[in-house]
Amino acid sequence: MSAASRAPLRTTNWTSSRRAALIAAGAAVAALLVSACSSGGVSGGGGDTNFIMGKNGISTVEKDKRHPAPDLSGKTIDDKQLAVSSFKGKVVVLNVWGSWCAPCRAEAPNFEKVHNDLKAQGVQFVGLNVADPQVNNARAFEKEFGVTYPSLYDPSSKLMLRFGKGTLNPQAIPSTLILDRDGKIAARSLAALSEEKLRAMITPVLAEK
Repeated sequence: MSAASRAPLRTTNWTSSRRAALIAAGAAVAALLVSACSSGGVSGGGGDTNFIMGKNGISTVEKDKRHPAPDLSGKTIDDKQLAVSSFKGKVVVLNVWGSWCAPCRAEAPNFEKVHNDLKAQGVQFVGLNVADPQVNNARAFEKEFGVTYPSLYDPSSKLMLRFGKGTLNPQAIPSTLILDRDGKIAARSLAALSEEKLRAMITPVLAEK
């Protein structure tokens, strides 16, 4: 068989593989969005997460059993470059949200208030805006609720899929993760948070030496 006759076959195989990968990724995103915008979320992180689920619905992991957060970087909704890893040395509050999500809208004022209260203590808030096909919707959300901390823009939810099994990965919208000063996942909530619960997630990690 000549090289010319083999070329279309290679192209077809590559196209089929790419199509299969895209379908698989799309299915994973769809599975995440099935539980999206809920007030209760779902439990578990896949694999051996070593987490402890509190009565308040917040999962925590002992310091020596934590997993590092994946690479979370890209453009913000304000079209600036941001890498969450640049905040190592700080406690990071990572909030997954969508402008279309009612529980996200309910918790947004709580996040901005706590952000303003704790930023001088080395706490950095970062949003992860997902499944918003129009960035203007995300910008309008931030304007409406006076959100001043940055949010990565992730319309395809691909950044959510970077969290592997065996970690406290976000599985609902909204979800909130607390990263310790080493960039490891210390706590997770899969529901909208009151100011009290948000502070309860942050305080123990902030107190760590």
